[in-house]
Amino acid sequence: MLNTILPILLFAALALTVIGAVRRFSLWRQGRPAEVDWLGGLLKMPRRYLVDLHHVVDRDKYISKTHVATAGGFVLAALLAILVHGFGLHSRILGWALLAATACMFTGALFVAKRRRDPPARLSKGPWMRLPKSLLAFAASFFIATLPVAGILPEGFGGWILAAVLAVGVAWGVSELFLGMTWGGPIKHAFAGALHLAWHRRAERFSTPHNASAARSSGLKALNLHDPKAPLGVEKPADFTWNQLLGFDACVQCGRCESMCPAFAAGQPLNPKKLIQDMVVGLKGGSDAHYFGSPYPGKPVGEHAGGPHLPIVARQGKALVDAETLWSCTTCRACVEECPMMIEHVDAIVDMRRHLTLERGETPNKGAEVLENLIATDNPGGFAPGGRLNWAADLDLPLMKDKGQAEVLFWVGDGAFDMRNQRTLRAFVKVLKAAKVDFAVLGLEERDSGDVARRLGDEATFQQLAKRNIETLSQYRFQTIVSCDPHSFHMLKNEYGDLGGHYQVQHHSTFIETLLSRGSLHLGQHALAEQGATITYHDPCYLGRYNGEYEAPRAVLKALGIAVKEMERSGFRSRCCGGGGGAPITDIPGKQRIPDMRMADIKETGAELVAVGCPQCTLMLEGVVAPRPEIKDIAELVAEAIVEAPVDSKPAAARRPVAEALS
Repeated sequence: MLNTILPILLFAALALTVIGAVRRFSLWRQGRPAEVDWLGGLLKMPRRYLVDLHHVVDRDKYISKTHVATAGGFVLAALLAILVHGFGLHSRILGWALLAATACMFTGALFVAKRRRDPPARLSKGPWMRLPKSLLAFAASFFIATLPVAGILPEGFGGWILAAVLAVGVAWGVSELFLGMTWGGPIKHAFAGALHLAWHRRAERFSTPHNASAARSSGLKALNLHDPKAPLGVEKPADFTWNQLLGFDACVQCGRCESMCPAFAAGQPLNPKKLIQDMVVGLKGGSDAHYFGSPYPGKPVGEHAGGPHLPIVARQGKALVDAETLWSCTTCRACVEECPMMIEHVDAIVDMRRHLTLERGETPNKGAEVLENLIATDNPGGFAPGGRLNWAADLDLPLMKDKGQAEVLFWVGDGAFDMRNQRTLRAFVKVLKAAKVDFAVLGLEERDSGDVARRLGDEATFQQLAKRNIETLSQYRFQTIVSCDPHSFHMLKNEYGDLGGHYQVQHHSTFIETLLSRGSLHLGQHALAEQGATITYHDPCYLGRYNGEYEAPRAVLKALGIAVKEMERSGFRSRCCGGGGGAPITDIPGKQRIPDMRMADIKETGAELVAVGCPQCTLMLEGVVAPRPEIKDIAELVAEAIVEAPVDSKPAAARRPVAEALS
C-alpha cells in the first residue's frame, strides 16, 4: 500500500511546490529590475550558504548545531526519499542512508522542539510553534516506512492500519516542508533564502575561495537623479528592486535583529523584524493581522495593511508602516550584522526615507532645518562657513591651497563647529606635529561630507556636497585622508566612489596605531595607568560594523598602558550611542534614551573613563546626566601621553614616509 501512496504524495507535492515557486517568483518580479549574475549566483550559492551564512548562524552554537542536523538531515532525506519511495529504487544501501538522514533530522527536530517549549521573546510564535511537530512527523514517518527497504523489517509489516498512519504522517510532513517552501509557512525561508544568497543585491559581501573573510559592503547605493523614470526612493513595495523583495521574503523571523536594535530596546516604534515582515505583507497584499512576533513598541498588531502598488507610508488611513518607524532608525547596522539571512534592513529604510524627503518633503522635527542649513552654509548647524578654522587660530595649520600637496590630508569634519569636539581636533593636530607628519587641511574649502543629508534621505543635497568636495580634492595631491569622524571617514572611503571620488582613507585611531608601530610617535605611560585606573572603549558603529575596525583603537589604548575593561556589548555587537542616521535630528520619542542605555553598559564595567573615537558618540554620551564616567577621545588620551622622542631612537633607514607605511 505504501509503495502506491508514497510516490503519489511525493510527486504531487513536488508538482505543487514547482507551481508555488513560479507563483513566488512572480511576486518578487513585481519589483524594479536589478542586474544579477543568474548562473554564477546559483553556482556560488552553496558556498555562501555553508560558509558566509553559517558564519553568522554559528554565533548561537545551540541553534547552529540544531540547524546543521535538522536542515542537513532534511535535504538529504528529501532527496533519498524521492529516489527510494518516489522512483522505487529499493536498494539496501539507499535505505540505510535514508534511515541515517531521517535519524539525524529527527534528532535535530527534538532540539527545535526543546527550544520552542519556552521560546525567547524575540522568536515569532503562531505557525512557527507547529514546525517541530512537522519536522518530527516527516522524519519519523519516512524512517519507519524505510525499515523494510533497509531489510530490517519485512515488506507489508503492520498491515494497512500502519500504512495509513504513515501516509498521514508523510502527508503532514511533506505538506509543511515541501509546499511550505514556496506557498508560505515557517519553512518559506529555505527556498527564498537560498535564492537570496544567490542573487543578493550586495554580492561583494560574500567571501571567495581566495578570500576567507567576506568583504564589507556598507555604503548606500546611489540614486540616479538624472533619469526621469527612476523613482526618487521607494513609495510602494513594487518600487524596491526585485531582489530586495526576495531578500525580505527570506526572513526567518528569528528576531536576532530585534534583540540588537537600539531603537526597539529604547521603546521607539521600530522593530526591524516587524518592518521586514510588513514588507512581505506588502509584497502579496493584506494586513499584519497574522504576524505573531513582537510588535512595534506602542503599536498593536493588526493596524497596518497594504499591497504591492499601494503607498507604504500613507498620509491618512491604514498603511504598511508609519513614518515615525522609519525615522527611529539610527542606521547602526546592528540588525544587518546579526541577520543570518543577510538581509539589508538599513538599505530598505533609507530607500523609504528618500521618498518621504525628496518627494513629499516630510522630514520630521528639525530635519528640514538641518537640510536647509546644509544647502545654505555647507554644515548642518547653519554656522557661518568662514568660522570653520576658528578652533585652530593659534595652531598655524598648513593649508592645502598653499602647499598644493602633502602626504596626509586631515579631514576636519563638522566637529570644527562644536566646542567639545574642537578639543579632539586640537589633540590630533598635536599628535600629527609630534610625529612630524607632512599634513595639511582644506580649511574653508572643506564642506560637510553629506552623511546626515544622505541618511535623512536627501540624496540630492548629498550628491551636491559630495561632488563639490570631490572637485576640491581633485585640485591637490595627497596619499591618505585621515579623519577623527567615522561618519566622514566612511563617506569618503565607501560612498564617494559612485560619484568618482576614490581615496585611501584612514580613521585617526588606525593612523595613530600606524605611527606607533613605525616608531614615529613616542608615548609615556598615561597618568591614568599610573593611578591604576581602568578604561572601557565604545566602538563607533561607523568604524566597527560599517568598516570592520576594532583592533587599532584597542592597540592604541594598550600602548598607553591603561587597563581596558570590555563591555558585554562590544566589538561587532556594540550598542549604538543613538547619534547616527540623523536620529538626534528626527528625535522620535521612546521609553528611554539610547545613550542612557549605553551609559548603563559602561557603568557595568566599573571603568572610570570611556574612550571614544567619534564626535557623535562623544556628544551623545556626554549628554547623559552625571554621575557618569568621563568621556575622552583616543586622540586626547594619546596627546596627553606624548613624550619627546629620543635623538637616536630609530635608525634613519627605518623611518619611512607615513603614507608608504599605510600602503
